[in-house]
Order: sequence, then structure tokens, then C-alpha cells
Amino acid sequence: MARYTAEIIWQRGTQDFLGNRYSRRHVMRFDGGVEVPGSSSPHVVPLPLSDASAVDPEEAFIASLSSCHMLWFLSIAAQQGFCVDSYHDQAEGTMARNAERRMAMTRVTLRPHAVFSGERLPSPQDIARMHHEAHEECFIANSVKTEVLCEPVPSSPPG
Repeated sequence: MARYTAEIIWQRGTQDFLGNRYSRRHVMRFDGGVEVPGSSSPHVVPLPLSDASAVDPEEAFIASLSSCHMLWFLSIAAQQGFCVDSYHDQAEGTMARNAERRMAMTRVTLRPHAVFSGERLPSPQDIARMHHEAHEECFIANSVKTEVLCEPVPSSPPG
């Protein structure tokens, strides 16, 4: 069993928290040390309280699905002897009410385009099969209905 971590760090500073006038900008820190600016989506919390230049959770979700699919596709293509020179995906997600009437990412559409080179080129059927297999193997796609637990750490008094 492998474990993965992410740290989310936000500080109020002098912002008017109780008046709901605080920035949603935060930092997402990953186990390799990289830090990515995060924020709520401007579609959810209006500017300037959101930061349109930062990654919002909805974008991160779509990117996670797209990245996982790509990594599986590249692995499968290499195993089958097809040389991929480039891969580009214009992934898109749709936020809407789900069957439980809650707002959710109800659909993510991947639009991958791979460019191949070499003597052995895949047929359109080969490409479709590799994408199907990548979708079946993608850990993130297989996790979309994952149970999400919340285990808060008790607060300590200031000081």
C-alpha cells in the first residue's frame, strides 16, 4: 500500500474573516517540495476574493484525471512498441447538480492527441484500444467514487 500526501496552507493575516472578506488564496505543497498557488474558483467565489491565476480544486481534479490517463497511455504505448513523440490533452469538466442534487463535477471529458513516430505506427483501432486500457487502469478514474474521510486535528488555544 502506498501513501500520498498534500499540505494545504492558508493564513488569515489581517483580513476580515467574520465579515467574509478574506482571500481564498492558499498554497498546495506536495511531497516532492513543489508549492502550487491555490484558490477557490472565481466561478464559486467572486474576484478579488479568489485568485484566477491560481489552481482551483475543480481544475486540479480535471488535471489529475488527465495526467493519470496520459501516464497510463504512455506506458501502454511503450510496452506495445509505439513511439510517442508528444501528447496533448484539452481536458474539460462540467459542474452541475448530481443525482443527490448536490453540486459536483458530473462529467470530465478528456481530449487527448498523441503524435507517434518510427517504423511501427498504431492504427486508429490501436489508439482507441490503448486509450480504453489507460482509462481502465487509471487510478484516479477508478477512485472517483472514493470515500472521503475528514479527521480534524483538535485546535490548540492561541499563544
